[in-house]
Amino acid sequence: MTTIKINERTKTGKAFMEMFEAFFKGVEGIEIVETDEYGQVNEEKTIYSPEFIAKVKKAEENIKKGKTTRLNPEDIWGSIL
Repeated sequence: MTTIKINERTKTGKAFMEMFEAFFKGVEGIEIVETDEYGQVNEEKTIYSPEFIAKVKKAEENIKKGKTTRLNPEDIWGSIL
């Protein structure tokens, strides 16, 4: 992985970003990751709690392992009890 640092406040930086977005937008393997003034990666804010995210990830793992429950549409409560 290569990191390119661009100051978007400069004329050259703005021009580079416009060119980059025009040529590489949606190309697999190339991603723009923004950082703050201290060089820390700015992560997207989420509306979901960390507990909920952990539950979803665990459910995805169980599905991949084949650990699922089949429900009978005729008797849903009977299927889950």
